[in-house]
Amino acid sequence: MDGSPYGVHRNSIAGDAQLTGVTIQARDVQGGVHVYAPPRPVPRQLPPVPGHFINRADDLAALDRLLARHGDQSTATPLIVVNGPAGIGKTTLVSRWLSGRTADFPGGQLYADLRGHTEEGPAAAGEVLGRFLRSLGASSVPADLAEQTAEWRSRSAGTKLAVILDNAFTAAQIRPLLPVGPGSVAVVTSRRRLSGLGLDGADFHRLHGFDAADGVELLALGIGADRVSGELADARRVVDLCAGLPLAVCLASARLASRPRQPVAALAEALAPDADGLAALDVEGEVTVAKALDASYAVLDAEAALLYRRLGQLPLLASFDTLAAAVACARTPRWAAHRLDALVEANLLEVAGPDTYRFHDLVRVHAQGLGAADSGDGSPEVTLRRLCDWLLHTAAAAEQRLTPTHVGLPRDYVHLPDLPVPFTDDPGAVQWLDAHHLDLMAAMREAAVRGWHALAWQLVDATWPFFIRLRHYDLWIEAHDIGLAAARGDGDPRAERRMLTSGANGLNVARRYDEAAARYTEALRAARAAGDARGEGQALLGIGRCHREAGRPGVAGPYLRRAITVWEACGYPRGAALARTVLGEAALAAGRPDQAAGYFSQAWETLVAVNDPHDAARALAFLGRARVLGGDHEAGAARLTEALAVFTASGATHWQGRALEMLGDSAREHGDHHSAVDLLTRALACYELTSPADARRVRGRVDELSSEAEAEAEAEAEAGSGSEAEAEAGSGSDEGADSGGDGEGLARNVP
Repeated sequence: MDGSPYGVHRNSIAGDAQLTGVTIQARDVQGGVHVYAPPRPVPRQLPPVPGHFINRADDLAALDRLLARHGDQSTATPLIVVNGPAGIGKTTLVSRWLSGRTADFPGGQLYADLRGHTEEGPAAAGEVLGRFLRSLGASSVPADLAEQTAEWRSRSAGTKLAVILDNAFTAAQIRPLLPVGPGSVAVVTSRRRLSGLGLDGADFHRLHGFDAADGVELLALGIGADRVSGELADARRVVDLCAGLPLAVCLASARLASRPRQPVAALAEALAPDADGLAALDVEGEVTVAKALDASYAVLDAEAALLYRRLGQLPLLASFDTLAAAVACARTPRWAAHRLDALVEANLLEVAGPDTYRFHDLVRVHAQGLGAADSGDGSPEVTLRRLCDWLLHTAAAAEQRLTPTHVGLPRDYVHLPDLPVPFTDDPGAVQWLDAHHLDLMAAMREAAVRGWHALAWQLVDATWPFFIRLRHYDLWIEAHDIGLAAARGDGDPRAERRMLTSGANGLNVARRYDEAAARYTEALRAARAAGDARGEGQALLGIGRCHREAGRPGVAGPYLRRAITVWEACGYPRGAALARTVLGEAALAAGRPDQAAGYFSQAWETLVAVNDPHDAARALAFLGRARVLGGDHEAGAARLTEALAVFTASGATHWQGRALEMLGDSAREHGDHHSAVDLLTRALACYELTSPADARRVRGRVDELSSEAEAEAEAEAEAGSGSEAEAEAGSGSDEGADSGGDGEGLARNVP
């Protein structure tokens, strides 16, 4: 296939070019072009097993037996409930057990803390399902729980998964979260017995405390065998007062290790029952652990104790990094790193990953209780506002980097952070938004509850690049519902118009076209009332997009042309270019590639001139497709390849998929079925990360084309000449790449 713009055989790659992963080549590649799309990693979310894990051989063997009872041929997913008092080591045991079975679950290992015993209340099933679905590659998560459950069952049915549902409170909380695939397993941990799950076929394992020998061994791991043997009676007394709870023993061990000259007997006295006769062990273990926590906290230095209390004031964070810890205390990252190490050393924090820490749920309650008593500049409200202001400040920096053409609205800070932004390039900004999106969502919700209206809508507005790049539609819609209510509560009409249009964009990409059009129409009325020409054009563009993507191009056209007129009159060429891009898409879908090319070419030139590289690349990709459909295959493929490189460099995975799909369609129409299969398969890999609907659509075409390519190969082999067999070019343009709302190209600017 030498000379074909879609061929992958004997093309030239020269210079220092490096092509990695998902790679296409239209002609020669020279210089420093890097084209790649990273595959979705298999989720491995098990909490880390601490180095002081000992024994539990009988419990591990019991779990093996429970799983083996179901056999390899069982169609029912095993459900195992591990229950026992708080601090007994349920999560650690299950993590240790499943960490040795990674190969049994190639689909991944998922973890969710259901927060069954927290003051904030148990986690909602929809919250957990959203995380699970995104971990498995979904981006568009339905808002309805029944639909979420159906999508979860569909995805889990096709792979072998291990799922830990930690800290469960009720059987009803569990049922929507169970995977259904043969070969999967669900393990629930709870302080309660959850006997109702017996109706679902659950097996139960009760976890008991350590015996004296194991407890002493665990204590010795922390303070040394010589010290234990020298004060063996007191060591055994400490273990006895810890009631066989590993968490309590670890806390005791850490305290003794920090005071090597203190007699073990002194700690035994601190852990002894109170003078009023309160027993050291209650049914759930909280009192025992609380005594150990009090003893551990009492020997912290003042700075570490400050961090402990401040972190306890942030219940909205499931985990912490160094910067969040620094913000909570208004200190430097270096200061925070040292104090985090001290809390880990004291077993008051767990290491959850690289620069990631978390509380055991009992420890969090203890820290929260101490922090609640702080006042003034260290009060819980001040600490929370510091954290929210930092999240806003950092998200705003990411927004400025990733969407520099958008006119920003004000950002109001009570505590302006004095910390470095933790990224230096576009991929780093996207990664930060992705890593902290649950924190940002929690901050939006908390700000709304507390009546911090300006903060709430500004957090939503600053998080725009996360929604547009990573396309988590359910969060997009929820966030903008919060933002719209907050903007109205703040009495800010500019913010209200922004929330209307940005939120409508989320509804549009979720294919809720009529709801989106209604919200755009509301924004249009508000913009006209305010004399906001740019906002008027934006709303007109949005309405036009909704109608075009809903299959009503005749209705869409007048709105789009009116948007161009409005924007050109007020001197906003970028907006006019975006509207021309949508008109070009409509013309392309209608089979008028030459007319479409005119729209795309004009839009591309304008977007380059106003320095909007992402939207310029979108117009360029469509221009390439129009050129192909107009008969100039080589030039069209070259433009598509150029656009693909821009999307790859910026981390726009969905648009990598769009460009690859258009290249694949073009190759198919050119008679190159082998390259078409290759390109569409690569597009599918991108869509599996960003758009389940597009993935389903393209998967069917890949299967169809694969069969055609196999038939073509068989015909070539039978001919024996080595020449290429004639192939059908396809039945038409099939603008399948135009798969509905892409959520981009809206002029978010508000004067």
